[in-house]
Amino acid sequence: MKIPAFLISCLISSLAFSAPAHDLVIYGGTSAAVIAAVQAKKMGKSVIVVSPDKHLGGLSSGGLGFTDTGDKSVIGGLSRDFYHRVWLHYDKEEAWVQQKKSEYGGVGQGTPAVDGANRTMWIFEPHVAEQIFEDYVKEFKIEVVRDEWLDRAKGVKMDGDRIASITTLSGKTYAGKMFIDATYEGDLMAAAGVDYHVGREAQSVYQEKWNGVQTGVLHHSHHFAKMSISPYVIPGDPKSGVLPHINPENPGEFGAGDKKVQAYCFRMCLTNDPGNRVPFTKPAGYDPREYELLVRVFEKGWKDVFKKFDPIPNHKTDSNNHGPFSTDHIGANWDYPEASYERRREIIADHERYQKGWLYFIANDPRVPESIQKEMRQWGLPKDEYKDNGNWSHQLYIREARRMIGSYVITENELLKKRPTPDSVGMGSYTIDSHNVQRYITPEGYVQNEGDIGVPTKGPYEIAYGSLVPKKGQGSNLLVPVAMSASHIAYGSIRMEPVFMILGQSAATAAILALDAGMAVQDVPYDKLREQILKDGQILHVPQK
Repeated sequence: MKIPAFLISCLISSLAFSAPAHDLVIYGGTSAAVIAAVQAKKMGKSVIVVSPDKHLGGLSSGGLGFTDTGDKSVIGGLSRDFYHRVWLHYDKEEAWVQQKKSEYGGVGQGTPAVDGANRTMWIFEPHVAEQIFEDYVKEFKIEVVRDEWLDRAKGVKMDGDRIASITTLSGKTYAGKMFIDATYEGDLMAAAGVDYHVGREAQSVYQEKWNGVQTGVLHHSHHFAKMSISPYVIPGDPKSGVLPHINPENPGEFGAGDKKVQAYCFRMCLTNDPGNRVPFTKPAGYDPREYELLVRVFEKGWKDVFKKFDPIPNHKTDSNNHGPFSTDHIGANWDYPEASYERRREIIADHERYQKGWLYFIANDPRVPESIQKEMRQWGLPKDEYKDNGNWSHQLYIREARRMIGSYVITENELLKKRPTPDSVGMGSYTIDSHNVQRYITPEGYVQNEGDIGVPTKGPYEIAYGSLVPKKGQGSNLLVPVAMSASHIAYGSIRMEPVFMILGQSAATAAILALDAGMAVQDVPYDKLREQILKDGQILHVPQK
């Protein structure tokens, strides 16, 4: 009997798109994804990274080169190895293209950027970070497929409470014995039916002080303080309408939960080197009225536009949000965590338009103070970064999206040492840090920002293994080191790239131990996990000062 050609074609396609089961399938292209893959290979297992991104490294290669480290002494294992490799790169004279090594100031977050004694460097250019991640892939012969997007509607095949395989929008299927969701968004976790949360919990949920709506709490300097700026198109006239990016609704009751998430932005890599600089241009859709609030801030005498143009090598910056009206596109991302891929692309494009417009406005609008305008014109996009994306970062800063509600939920109480943390698999230490969530109108009729929180943890804290795994009965072969189980306010400290790499390594270790023992990830004996993690250089505990 002759088999129809279309059936042969379908059979060939099915065979081509259904790869043999890997020991570990990692979904995501973040720094945690690459480090988890390295750990799996070091433990002798087969692994594949299924990445929706074309570029590996997430924010670590996407502009966040002025690393949020906190206490560097608790960064160990492969995470520290990454920063050692950064040091090795910049220890070579040829790495200093636009700047002499001796001219680089070496400023870091609280401590020097370069730690020669420990052969680590914490500040770097985006392309250097991306190359290091690619070096890991080549060195450890890691299989990576790129631009493969999980079919979130029907692409996760379950066998009881285990994930059997994932299928991407292109039709390719990846079977695995263990899975790691290493995305910022927690897409695999959500598609597998694992419990999660979006937004801020009420203070009463976990007995926290800094969670929920925080009206009137003015931390850092990312607020309007007592500037008394009108939110209306015609100052003082509510009938004239509200200016863009101000929530006209009630911001919510103090301490109450909501579904809003902290603001996103691009961590911009800029340069003031004339030979490597691309001038700022007017983006499509530019509307100067969008930046009217900034004009009113300037009129109050504010001058700190360039305070977070943090220096990285070769006359470049990692430029972050700063002040009451800056690069954070406040309130424009609330639907991002649950949004379709199409809607997310719209949100990302809107953030790019807004941020490029902010740069162009400051450099060109005559209402901007001349000294600030003149300084902004000295900056531009670097020709040698993001060459395939118009010299603009490929990664929006997803500071927070979905967060798993796992076997253990880390809260501010663990970070502030109000209660002990069980079964440490890594440590964090950065200040509890949430960016603003919304811009609203006060009862007095002025504009104000809400949600920015900065609370020191008073030393490093431990992160529980239970925060990397779902509840029992949900995903017995799934670990989630990025969209992990933490309250909104605790995640504000945990969400740092060195910590994601730490947790990625620990998650991969647990996955392999669970695989070898034929057990659920929730049942991995902590003593065996701890033994392996310590052997691999992780730091799980330090005496409290």
